[in-house]
Amino acid sequence: MKKMYAGLFVFILILVLSACGTEEASQASSEPKTNNSEAITINQDIPDNEVISTGPYGESAISAKTLQLTAEEVAKIKEGNFTAAISLHYAGNDWSNAQVKGITETFEKMGIEVISVTDAQFRPEKQVADIETILARNPDILVSFPVDPVSMAPSYKQALDAGVKLVFMDNPPQDFVAGEDYVSVVSADNYGNGVEAAHLLAKSLGEKGKIGVLFLDIDFFVTNQRKEAFEKTIKEQYPDIEIVASAGVADPNEADAVASALLTRHPDLDGMFSVWDLLGDGVMSAARTAGREDLAISTIDLGINAAISIAQGGMTKGLGAQLPYDQGVAEAILGGYSLLGKEAPPYVAVPAMSVTQENVLEAWETVYQTEPPVELQEAAKQ
Repeated sequence: MKKMYAGLFVFILILVLSACGTEEASQASSEPKTNNSEAITINQDIPDNEVISTGPYGESAISAKTLQLTAEEVAKIKEGNFTAAISLHYAGNDWSNAQVKGITETFEKMGIEVISVTDAQFRPEKQVADIETILARNPDILVSFPVDPVSMAPSYKQALDAGVKLVFMDNPPQDFVAGEDYVSVVSADNYGNGVEAAHLLAKSLGEKGKIGVLFLDIDFFVTNQRKEAFEKTIKEQYPDIEIVASAGVADPNEADAVASALLTRHPDLDGMFSVWDLLGDGVMSAARTAGREDLAISTIDLGINAAISIAQGGMTKGLGAQLPYDQGVAEAILGGYSLLGKEAPPYVAVPAMSVTQENVLEAWETVYQTEPPVELQEAAKQ
């Protein structure tokens, strides 16, 4: 009898434990899965707007929104334990930080380790050394923005010969062929951003006046497109606005001096366009020094100084913004394509975004996938 009761007790205990285990399993299955080892589909939630730009060889742009890696493809990539590196032309600004964040976070989802991020400080010789150091670590993928597409070509050829998959930001090296020498180029709609900057500056001037243009005096395909789009839009759509002066800047640190010279030669300028927000910072500095805080400015790229000026109703009236975080995501996805042998479009772009005082805070969140910094929030309250 004792044995029978003991057996019955054990049987009941097993049933209770089994029920508890089933309940726990049911609860676990109903909760979101957060295990980083699980493969997930990777795609992009960006506006499905028309892209005006064409690629460096005249290619039609393919929207970054179309790029995708399925969960099965991500799982296959994870099995390879691949590594990647990032070689930037210029680091430390908001655009570069967002690109790096988008790349690294997306690679992490694929199980790809980013082993190096370098800053060429806008000097080709520094980027040559950076790439040599990177190649010594044998990465599988290199995402890079060439400082100079001509002089940097041999360094990227060295990487190509070593079997590294190349994905470029904005600009490929000279004579490199998509699908053969590199996977793809990812850019913003730079032509579209140039058009937006023209409309914003024209509106701030009441569609009349004299303006200057500050451009990047380096053969960058993307900044050339911005300048071309801005000037063409002004000339064709705003007959009462005259572009009376333009000047090139080879080093962003010289923008202040070059802008000062323009304002000295043309004290009657009503406005100025710069192809890059770092150059726009120099224009603002030069205008303050010259006592010209009435100067209207438009630019491209949502840097913190330009954003604060827009928020305060200052000299910078508006700008065309890239989506650098989303560009980074696209570059990482294309790196995944290369590892799978999946066909990639030669030129990928994200749409342009118009930024004004009315939407600057929302634009910051969209562009950088993070809350606006405190100083920008405070500026918007003033």
